[in-house]
Amino acid sequence: MRILLIEDDPSLGSSLQSWLRLDGYAVDWLQRGDQAAAALATHEYHCILLDRGLPGLDGDAVLRALRASRPPAGEVPVILITARDTLADRVQGLDGGADDYLVKPFDLEELSARVRAALRRGAAQQHPTLRHGAVELDPSAKTVTRNGQSVTLTAREFAVLQALMRHPGHILSRAQLEESLYGWGQEIESNAIEVHVYKLRKKLGSGFIVTARNQGYTLASA
Repeated sequence: MRILLIEDDPSLGSSLQSWLRLDGYAVDWLQRGDQAAAALATHEYHCILLDRGLPGLDGDAVLRALRASRPPAGEVPVILITARDTLADRVQGLDGGADDYLVKPFDLEELSARVRAALRRGAAQQHPTLRHGAVELDPSAKTVTRNGQSVTLTAREFAVLQALMRHPGHILSRAQLEESLYGWGQEIESNAIEVHVYKLRKKLGSGFIVTARNQGYTLASA
C-alpha cells in the first residue's frame, strides 16, 4: 500500500513518514501543495494525508483538483490533517471531498486506525475481492485464503501478491513490484522482490507465481 503525505512541517512530516513506514506502508512525502499533481500523475496511491495550510497551493485547492480528476486518482481516500478545529472547518473539509478529518495534535495510534479505515473503505469501493485459482485476496480486510484456509502474509508479501492478482495474465517487472513496496528515498534491497516471491510460493504453492526470465513475474494460468 502506498500513501502520499503532504505536510509542510519538517518535524511532523518526518515523524509521520517514519511511523507509517513502521506500519508497513510505502510513504512519499511532499512539503508543497503544488507538487501533488506531478506525484499523482506518476504513482498510484491508496490513501492521501493532506495538510490544509500548505505553501504553493493550499490543501483545499489540492483536494478540489483531486476530486475533479478522473479515476483512480479522483477516488483515492483523503484524510485532512490540520490544526483548524472548529465545527465549520470540519464541515467545510468534509464537504470539500475529504473522507476523514484529523485535528492536530493527534495520537499516532489514532492516525494508524484512521488510515486503516480509509483503506478499507477505498478498497471496498475500488478493488473488490480478487480470486485466482484456489487463492482469494480481500483488499479491504487485508486477508488471503487458499482453498478456504487462511494464509498469513507480511504487509509486503500481501502487497506483492495484490499487485500480481490485480494484473492476471500480465508480467510485472521487479521495478513495478518495488513501486508497491517502497516510498521515495527508501533503500531497496537488491533481492527483496525475489525473497517475497520465494515466501509466497512456500505459502501458496510453488507453481502459483511464475518467473518470466529477464522480465519479471506473473501468475500461473488458473
